[in-house]
Amino acid sequence: MTSLITSRLSDSGYDFIDESAIEELLSGPPADTAEIDDIIAKSMAKQPLSVEETSRLLSNGSPEVVERIYAAARQLKRDVYGNRIVLFAPLYIGNLCRNDCEYCAFRRSNKQVVRRTLEEEDIRRQVIALEQMGHKRLIVVFGEHPHYDAEFIAECVQHIYAVKSGRGEIRRVNVNAAPMDHRGYEIVKAAGIGTYQIFQETYHHETYRRVHPGVTRKSDYLWRLDGVARAIEAECDDVGIGALFGLYDWRFEVLSLVAHALHLQRHYNIGPHTISFPRLRPASGVKLDEQYLVSNADFQRLVAVLRLAVPYTGLILTAREPAEVRRTVLEFGVSQIDAGSRIELGGYTEAGDAQIMEREQFQLGDIRPLDAVMRELLENDYIPSFCTACYRLGRTGEQFMEFAIPGFIQNLCTPNALTTLLEYLLDYASPETRAAGTAAIARELERMPDGPRKRQLEERLRRIEQGQRDLPF
Repeated sequence: MTSLITSRLSDSGYDFIDESAIEELLSGPPADTAEIDDIIAKSMAKQPLSVEETSRLLSNGSPEVVERIYAAARQLKRDVYGNRIVLFAPLYIGNLCRNDCEYCAFRRSNKQVVRRTLEEEDIRRQVIALEQMGHKRLIVVFGEHPHYDAEFIAECVQHIYAVKSGRGEIRRVNVNAAPMDHRGYEIVKAAGIGTYQIFQETYHHETYRRVHPGVTRKSDYLWRLDGVARAIEAECDDVGIGALFGLYDWRFEVLSLVAHALHLQRHYNIGPHTISFPRLRPASGVKLDEQYLVSNADFQRLVAVLRLAVPYTGLILTAREPAEVRRTVLEFGVSQIDAGSRIELGGYTEAGDAQIMEREQFQLGDIRPLDAVMRELLENDYIPSFCTACYRLGRTGEQFMEFAIPGFIQNLCTPNALTTLLEYLLDYASPETRAAGTAAIARELERMPDGPRKRQLEERLRRIEQGQRDLPF
C-alpha cells in the first residue's frame, strides 16, 4: 500500500474537503427526474456515486423524487446486505476529557458531569452483564484524554476478550476514541480490535473551529481529518467515519462524508466499513444551537442518500434516535443498530443509580431491552445478526471491499446472521422472541435456493441446536 505520509501538507494532515466546491454544488438548480433516475441506476449497479452526483440527489426535494430515492435505497440495501440487521452495544470506559466541545456533556468545563474511568473489575462486571443479554459485538468509547492512550485502550480490549461468564463471550470489540499516530494504531491493532471509528463531527471548517475552542488535538481539524488514513497506513484497515448532524447544514455533511469515503477508496483501495450519522441530542450542561437541527423528514432523506452514494458501506443507526424514528429509517438502508444500550459509565450494572443524566454523554432516545428490539425486528421481516465473521476470517480492508462492492457479501452475511440468531434464540431469548425467530429462520431457509451453501447452513444450524457455538462462514 502506498503511503501518503510524504505528501501531507504538515504533520497535522492534509485537506481534501473542498468547502467552496461543495457549497457551490448545494446552490445549483434542482435535478429533473431523468437525471435522478440515471444517478439511481448507477447506485443500483452498486457503483459509488461522486460528490457531484450525490449533490444532485439532494437538489430536488419534491415528494415524487424523494419517494424514488427511498424506494431505491430500500432495494439497494436488500441487494447488498439482504434483510439482516447487525446488533451491537456501546461500552463507555471513561469520560475524562481535555477538550471543550460545545455539544458534549463530557467537555472539560462541564462541572455537572460525574467523571469516572472504569477499572478492570468494573469492566468485567459490565461485560458479564452484556454477555448475559446475548451481545457478541461491542464498541468501546473513551473521552479524549492523555490517560486513554493506545496502551490503555489495548489493555481494556484485552480485558473484555478475557471475560468468560458461562453465558457466551464478546467476539469483536470495535473502538471509538481519539485519532492516534501510526504507532498508537499499531498497538491497538495488536490487541485484536475490529473497526476503529473516528467522527469528524463537522466537516465545515469554521463551524469546526467554533465548536472546538482552545488549543488541543481535537481543535486541529486536519489532524482529525487525517485520522482514519493514518489508521489504514498502520494496518488498521477496518475504519468507520461519521458526522454529528446538527452542527452545520446536513446536506454539506452528507457530501463531505461522501468525499471522505471516495478519498479513502481512491488512495487506499479501502472505503469506510461503516458510516455513522448521529443527530445532536440533549445532554447535561449543554445548550443546543437549534439553527441546524435536522428534522425527521430530512434525517430520512440523508440516510437514503448515503445508502445510494456509498452502496458497499455499513450504515449505523444508534439509539440516540427514538424507537419510532428507528423503525422508519431502518427501511432506507441501515445495516447496523445498537440495542439495550446504556451510555453512562457503569450503566449496565448500575442503571438504577442516581445521577444518570450527569453520567451520560447525551440522552438516548431508545432504551428498550435487547430482546424487545430483537422481537420487533423479527416481526418486521428483518434478520437480527451478531455476526463477527469478517473480522476474524480476515475479510477486512481490500478483501472486504472485493466482497462488498459487487454485493457478494450478502452470500456470507445471511448464513452468518442465521447461525448467530439461532445461538441467541437458544441461549437468551424470551419465549415470544424465540417463536418469532424460529419462524423467521424457517422463512429464510425456504427463500434460499438449493445448493451447497444452503446445505452447509442447514448442517451448521443442526450443530448449533446440538450445543456447538461460533460456526462462522
